[in-house]
Amino acid sequence: MAKTKVVVVDDSALVRSILSEIINRQPDMECIGAASDPLVAREMIRNLNPDVITLDVEMPRMDGLDFLSRLMRLRPMPVVMVSTLTERGADVTIKALELGAVDFVAKPKIGVADGIRQLAQDITDKIRIAAKAHIRRHVSPPAGTPAAAPVKPVTMASLGKASTEKLIFIGASTGGTEATKDVLINLPADSPAVVITQHMPPGFTKSYAARLDGLCKIRVKEAQDGERILPGHGYIAPGGLHLTVERSGANYIARVQDGDPINRHKPSVEALFLSAAKVVGPNAIGIMLTGMGADGAKAMKVMKDAGAYNYCQDEATCVVFGMPREAIAAGAADEVLPLNQIAHKVLERLRATSGVSLNRV
Repeated sequence: MAKTKVVVVDDSALVRSILSEIINRQPDMECIGAASDPLVAREMIRNLNPDVITLDVEMPRMDGLDFLSRLMRLRPMPVVMVSTLTERGADVTIKALELGAVDFVAKPKIGVADGIRQLAQDITDKIRIAAKAHIRRHVSPPAGTPAAAPVKPVTMASLGKASTEKLIFIGASTGGTEATKDVLINLPADSPAVVITQHMPPGFTKSYAARLDGLCKIRVKEAQDGERILPGHGYIAPGGLHLTVERSGANYIARVQDGDPINRHKPSVEALFLSAAKVVGPNAIGIMLTGMGADGAKAMKVMKDAGAYNYCQDEATCVVFGMPREAIAAGAADEVLPLNQIAHKVLERLRATSGVSLNRV
């Protein structure tokens, strides 16, 4: 069985050495080169033809984002970012995912050598996932081009009670930061509330929520424990904490809590979707987007059994088809759709359930 060939790009000789050591200890992968900056990396990629590269966010001679942007335009390939656990590092990492990086690993703030060794399992798991990911050429739109094709405008009047009674639940992992964005930017300002679990470590979800808030018509934020869930808002599970929903009288409430990982994840889609089934029932709309593994698949079937209507992203548009595939296999999906159709189909269903003809705008 051919080994996954990896090139490590990092300006720290120590980090290059440790990452190379971690990779070479794996029976199914090999570090075939280590570059100190993007210009050296460019030649290595050309000559060695790696399957995956790990890329430091902050690099000399050429910014890591500039290098990534050029790479994804000219020679798209799986990239795992190695990020710094700082506010700026988080912002840059979110941008890197937007440019086409498959995933990221956060360097610890102190004790880099020991910290990276402790992350060995996470690093190698993400390299394995990246090696199988569907990578597409990243083309930056011309200045002034809308972020996505607009959908038919939907007003509060046309949605009627659906905006206040319905809740939309999204689960996603690898590739999900961009997939979730593509759904949210096509929702109108008076959309039902959206509650989201995206697998992401502590320190990064605040930047991710801020990024979405600047792009979407709905308001997007990190969820806070005990806050009321309102129409026209999106709530993202904070990294390292589980997000669920509860009912308080006529209102839905966000519950953000610590706890053991579920399906190896915290936050877990399973936790969110089980609460959707229990608390929201037939007023829930479930969406399972790209991601590795099976987190949330069984709970999505519980949602369906409770009366929810569920959508799964199709294989052709997923970076990794694992989570949607498992949900489909569990019998949880009502519709399997390309990513660019999901938001529109959700809005069509909301119009239908509010008693408005689908021919009306």
